[in-house]
Amino acid sequence: MLKTLRDLPQIQTLLDQPLIKKLEAQLGHAQTVAALRGIIDQARAELLDGAEVDLPAFDSYQFADQVKDIINSANASSLKPVINATGILIHTNLGRARMAPEAVEAMQAIAATPSNLELDLNTGKRGSRHTHVEELICALTGAEAAVVVNNCAAAVLLSLMATAAGRNVVASRGELIEIGGSFRLPDVIAQSGAMLREVGATNKTRLSDYAAAINEDTAVLLKSHTSNFKIVGFTASPERRDLAQLAKENDVILMEDLGSGVLIDLAQYGLVDEPVVADILKSGVDLVMFSGDKLLGGPQAGIIAGRADIIDDLKSHPLMRAVRIDKLSLAALEATLRLYRPPHDPTLKIPVLQMLSEPLETIRQRAHELSHKLTSLGIIDVEVFESACQVGGGTLPEQDVASFAVSLALPAMSPDQFAAQLRQSVTPVIGRIKNARTIFDLRTVRAAEVPLIVAAIAKILSP
Repeated sequence: MLKTLRDLPQIQTLLDQPLIKKLEAQLGHAQTVAALRGIIDQARAELLDGAEVDLPAFDSYQFADQVKDIINSANASSLKPVINATGILIHTNLGRARMAPEAVEAMQAIAATPSNLELDLNTGKRGSRHTHVEELICALTGAEAAVVVNNCAAAVLLSLMATAAGRNVVASRGELIEIGGSFRLPDVIAQSGAMLREVGATNKTRLSDYAAAINEDTAVLLKSHTSNFKIVGFTASPERRDLAQLAKENDVILMEDLGSGVLIDLAQYGLVDEPVVADILKSGVDLVMFSGDKLLGGPQAGIIAGRADIIDDLKSHPLMRAVRIDKLSLAALEATLRLYRPPHDPTLKIPVLQMLSEPLETIRQRAHELSHKLTSLGIIDVEVFESACQVGGGTLPEQDVASFAVSLALPAMSPDQFAAQLRQSVTPVIGRIKNARTIFDLRTVRAAEVPLIVAAIAKILSP
């Protein structure tokens, strides 16, 4: 027990202890000193606050273990897997879409060896990284050409910079979206060097509004899919085909920032507001930009598909090198796109689509399994109930997916305290809190993760 500041030893005195010397030889001088200083500084602060400090004897195994734990904690990876029990399928804070095993394997293979990233194996000459996925994207979307950059914001910036710098971009006021992190579309347009020309009103924009705004300085009509909010009631917006015809008549480009982007129709799962990329291009849109790590179910990427002449300009633009996709994301994207082609069924192979399409009865059974195991830990207040998942990731606002969840309350611990301890588990568990109860939604939890949740809670409850 330390009672006064005089009881605190010098760092060198601690380093001279045999067990600490052994630890220093194993883990290094700098890290050992840092851990010791942390312990002593904390003890000093507590003594100054008038508290007594209970530390193991400085020559004991317990003290050496404490120092070792501090060093190991400092060396642990900051980025780690977590269990998403939030009920949000594409959770931006939790890394968005899970990737298919095939995509992960493709990344590992390319990371471990040299690859033909920019080598044409037929000619032996320099090739283009874009060729590895362009044909696949065109086959799946009906586009003439395609190119991929590192995210969808970069795709929008590059597309506007290459086509509209110094000229006007016409966009509806109701589609000037803000995405996560307070990034706003008008700011992206300004960074591209283009001038924004707003038309219409928040809730209504007509074809005539676009037509009236077009002049000799107009380069692009920009449409943005409002994938992260919904305006209801007294609303109107022109059909894509009508906008496409207007753009063609005035020799300007019709471009759409789709945001998420899906390659298959999700209406069979009750999700009716997310347009299919192929349908957008078929309607006459010249260029569409969408993400790889949302409903497509792949890695972070910004996919640009559409007219070949515009895509050629993007490929040769100086900004392309700054925003190009890296080799690991490219490998994962190619593997993901191949899962959309026969003989594969993407709803069985791609985790995001698996979660969306999983039968409700299967989820109910998984919820009851978790409930039973929590009850066996001695938790009395456990309930299974019908819940509603959100797609998340800025997609499909106000469209829920039916699910089942487990809620619990601990008499000796508040939900906030419980959540904090769950976040410190070996595999952190992230749920949600509602009405003073902790909730785990099972549509976003895989069967193999149920035992990990139970183990995390069992450790928290253990004396």
